[in-house]
Amino acid sequence: MSGWDTSDIPDQSGRTIIVTGANSGVGAATARALAGAGAQVIMACRDEVKARAVANTIGERAHVRRLDLADLASVREFADGVEHADVLINNAGVLAVPLGRTADGFEMQIGTNYLGHFALTGLLLDKISDRIVAVSSVVHRWGRIDVADLNWEQRRYRRAAAYCQSKLANLMFTRELQRRLSASGSPKIAVAAHPGYAATGLQFHTESFVNPVMALGNRLLGQSPEMGALPSLYAATAASVTPGGFYGPTRLGGLRGHPGPSGSSTASKDEVTARRLWDLSEQLTKVSYHFR
Repeated sequence: MSGWDTSDIPDQSGRTIIVTGANSGVGAATARALAGAGAQVIMACRDEVKARAVANTIGERAHVRRLDLADLASVREFADGVEHADVLINNAGVLAVPLGRTADGFEMQIGTNYLGHFALTGLLLDKISDRIVAVSSVVHRWGRIDVADLNWEQRRYRRAAAYCQSKLANLMFTRELQRRLSASGSPKIAVAAHPGYAATGLQFHTESFVNPVMALGNRLLGQSPEMGALPSLYAATAASVTPGGFYGPTRLGGLRGHPGPSGSSTASKDEVTARRLWDLSEQLTKVSYHFR
């Protein structure tokens, strides 16, 4: 895997891949690379204007569809309109935003980054033939899943902690999904990835002092969105991925470089909490998974 890049993506002709949040940053780079490899790419985005602008630079293999992960009605509408996909890449997310609520009353970060994707994956599971990729983060290591107060209704809200929780949830979800797929005998696989430190616009929507700090970090440590997309591209297309595996950059503690296997926290391997989170997620989203 040393030096794996977009030139190593297997031919994706005849395949359909959904990428959430493909209107900018890592998501746009992911969509562009997959279309370049021959895939039909469904760009699932809340901001259709930005998405179409990106799609116009990609060409006829890019197809824009509206998806607002902060609104479960939008998630259901999007899923109803999908007939088939080979791969789903759950990439979209928000970072360290002020306390806000989704249309369904979830804390905005856990609602958008995790619960929206949980519902989307469950609604599309029968329509996906190959694999599901969830985008986590190196900061999952500082995350803690509070099953009793997932939506920050009782605790004092801390935006960074909420983001870390959402990214830990994505990783735990992937591993629990793989356990359930394996137990059912399904050939589908679930894989997690993280972009390291990719310099994108995601860091500039915190509405706080974090913005200038992140701007400095982008200049000193950040790698391009194209490099940040490589772990997701590897997880989505490489034949050698491990089911339930976690992939990210391999240099500077996982912040930069070409993709490879990534370490993860002890909490991310807690199967008891993962099952409790799964049950709570089905309850909150009213989406039940059916494994065949």
